[in-house]
Amino acid sequence: MDTYRNFIDGKSLEAASGRTYEVLNPATREVIAKVPQSDEKDADRAVLAARRAFDRDGWPETSARERGSILFRIAGWVRSHAKRLAELETLNNGKPLAEAEGDVADAAFCFEYYGGLATKVHGEVLPVPGQAFAMTLREPVGVAALIVPWNYPIMMAVQKVAPAIAAGCASILKPARPTPLTMLEMANGFAECGVPPGVVNVLSGPGNSIGLALVRHPGVDKISFTGSGEVGREIMREGSATLKRVSLELGGKSPNIFFADADFEAAVEGALFGVFVNQGEVCSAGSRVLVERPIYRKMLDAMVEKAKKIKLGPGLDPSTKMGPLVNQEQYDKVLSYIDIGRKEAKLALGGGRPPDLPKGCEKGFFVQPTIFYDVDNAARIAREEIFGPVMSVIPFDTEEDAYRIANDTPFGLAAALWSRDHFKVMRAIRRIRAGIVWVNHMQPAMVEAPWGGFKQSGFGRELGTYGLDEFTEVKQVYMNLDEKPIGWYL
Repeated sequence: MDTYRNFIDGKSLEAASGRTYEVLNPATREVIAKVPQSDEKDADRAVLAARRAFDRDGWPETSARERGSILFRIAGWVRSHAKRLAELETLNNGKPLAEAEGDVADAAFCFEYYGGLATKVHGEVLPVPGQAFAMTLREPVGVAALIVPWNYPIMMAVQKVAPAIAAGCASILKPARPTPLTMLEMANGFAECGVPPGVVNVLSGPGNSIGLALVRHPGVDKISFTGSGEVGREIMREGSATLKRVSLELGGKSPNIFFADADFEAAVEGALFGVFVNQGEVCSAGSRVLVERPIYRKMLDAMVEKAKKIKLGPGLDPSTKMGPLVNQEQYDKVLSYIDIGRKEAKLALGGGRPPDLPKGCEKGFFVQPTIFYDVDNAARIAREEIFGPVMSVIPFDTEEDAYRIANDTPFGLAAALWSRDHFKVMRAIRRIRAGIVWVNHMQPAMVEAPWGGFKQSGFGRELGTYGLDEFTEVKQVYMNLDEKPIGWYL
């Protein structure tokens, strides 16, 4: 069993209280590590370190080239430790190793992407009347608190911390309580790659103590949060007292729309992958599968037959296609929604704990791939985010029906549509209210392209140049070129 410490001001430190908590492998419920149980004192210590780095030690004045070089060095560190990081991610989160390896590769590229972008942060010259000119400068927003969820622990953290470094911000990174290990491990890389003390700090512990302390702290200028809508609303309320800059990437109930003219085999694969990848613990999961009536029964039957072959097991087993849910709380939540679904719709597959788990996984948090059909879009399983391997299959008759059902949700993070009719595709893209629309694909998240949602799925964007913008302020500079004094009082 490993023991980790916080990373504050360039040092490995125990929690101020000396307390720790145990981190579990969700496939077996075995303890795999002990980590600091941080509290408000640790949050304050991290903020003070970040403020000193930003306000006094000259981090914002570091050249863009140097910040870019640091990011490239971190990318190299991630690649050289990729095997260890991927295995740790799988042990801590439960996801199949192949998925964790992809996450680590994306994390390395994300550091490289923002390393290259660091030297491209610039303003513009603006035409103004008279003998004058105006220009804009982009400057770092200050000290940022980065609060990360447990479903993609390394990837979600990196897509916040990399642009923060590129912009010249100092940050405090708080991984989710169940899954802190990869980022506590990566703290070693920050130190080895020349990140100055205080520029990046990593704290493990519960959100209702250190997370809330960071949101309330007057020394924090910006909150970047990915997680539930309930916590997002609390962050908005608490952050308003100090008018913090806030960006929120929240939940979703994404429609995955299949028209009758779609490539059928690709559609079946896309529907299953869209909701069962990462055990369904995906904010953009295509959990509402909308199928045009002419192919409805055929597609339902094909999905059921193929989903029966999805192998559940520990993530480190190469044959595993779906791992356990992250912890007891999430396991109980998903099973409770399945019980609700039994009363609201028809069950085609799954609905509980797998009967034939591998040896050693008998206590793991495993839930079968579950498919409900003939679901009404007003049903709770179609309206509320379950965050687990539960699919709701909904029939539709016309394009208008598809758009109406797709948009009839408080969320607007993502959507996918499947058709070989490019006229229909272009109509659908314009009609669907979501921040991300995939065509004949489901779930790609490119570092180069923005990520974020409409409506109650939050605001602000991550990734791409948009992700860097979230960590900058725009300053206007006006320069008078007329030597004559101005003003009515002269």
